[in-house]
Amino acid sequence: MQKNKLTVVSKANLIPFVLITSLFALWGFANDITNPLVAAFATLMEISNAKAALVQFAFYGGYATMAIPAALFVRKYSYKKGILFGLGLYAVGALLFFPAAKYQAFGFFLISLYVLTFGLAFLETTANPFILSMGDEKTATRRLNLAQAFNPFGSLLGMFVASQFILSNLQSDQRDAAGNVLYTTLELSEKAAIKTHDLEVIRDPYVILGFVVIVMLLLIGGAKIPENETKPKDLNTAQSFRNLIKNKKYREGVIAQMFYVGAQIMCWTFIIQYAHALGISKAAAQNFNILAMVIFLTSRFVSTFLMQYVNSKKLLMLFGIGGAMTLSITIFSQGMLGLYALVATSGFMSLMFPTIYGIALEGLGEDASLGAAGLVMAIVGGALMPPLQGLIIDMGTVGTLQAVNASFVLPLICFCVVTIYGYRSLQIHQSV
Repeated sequence: MQKNKLTVVSKANLIPFVLITSLFALWGFANDITNPLVAAFATLMEISNAKAALVQFAFYGGYATMAIPAALFVRKYSYKKGILFGLGLYAVGALLFFPAAKYQAFGFFLISLYVLTFGLAFLETTANPFILSMGDEKTATRRLNLAQAFNPFGSLLGMFVASQFILSNLQSDQRDAAGNVLYTTLELSEKAAIKTHDLEVIRDPYVILGFVVIVMLLLIGGAKIPENETKPKDLNTAQSFRNLIKNKKYREGVIAQMFYVGAQIMCWTFIIQYAHALGISKAAAQNFNILAMVIFLTSRFVSTFLMQYVNSKKLLMLFGIGGAMTLSITIFSQGMLGLYALVATSGFMSLMFPTIYGIALEGLGEDASLGAAGLVMAIVGGALMPPLQGLIIDMGTVGTLQAVNASFVLPLICFCVVTIYGYRSLQIHQSV
């Protein structure tokens, strides 16, 4: 009973908590305005789904590149300085969309996203352990789930902007009466005009985002955050690495996080292709992504509440099983039922990232700041797995299944890995 009475966020930490929590929405926006670009670039640039999925490889590859440098930066300086530097990189990456659209180079867009996620790597490496440190360790996972619950608000806004201001305005997605895309049949001069128009449509929200991030940088830079809350201890980095490598629960947590992020990005990226196979346009398909995020958001608050009464490790295991079940329907259903099941999967994904994060860092003490970098690096799962799913989709059919259906076996496998980690954390790894 006493455990449930512990304060999740104290009054002394309320203002820092609110400021840092706002960042969760900010990177959620970037994540989910970017996901639909895979389908948009595949049509506009006339490239395969696998090549278009390099958007995700660049986006999430930035996390893998910059997570450990970000952690070392924070150790030397402070959480606050790490956040400010991350916001600066975020703004630069977003503003690079302007020259990328001018030169109409797919590779330039990939570089822009790569730089942008350098900033996100700093923000996530810094903000997550900062939130965990803002109170009693016994409420750390609940506190991080609460902060992460605001991430979907940014995601929903990103999806809305993608649907209403990008996908719905793409001339390259116009279709004939039979539902076929007209863009591929046009003359080169007509294609060039449409390409210029559509790249500007893609560019503008990112440029605006860059200026919004600059405003956030100025606000947080001027905010007063107690220094003892922002400066991690000066620690032996080599010893921390050794401690982390020896810790089985942490190692397995990094693996589980990599597979979870891969599953999340695959489910949210290729929902458009799944809907397209059912004859639904990109803009209309994005509405299913928005519905999935609403379910994700609602479930995040519900699961945070449930953690007062149910062990977070058990919830992780049960939600992993639930996600595997809905994806099984997605794979073997040939109609709208499969799409609805894919949307419902987001309800089971809701608690996974912060819960795996909290379980893996539980009891690490002074090694937690560097451990957080490993968990942010695990976001590379979102870079590696979508291109593999794109390759499967490009096959057309797999046995008796449409390839887009069969491709969701990859996130299904990912949920099995998460379920196993939940079970092992509950039954084998003892809390410190």
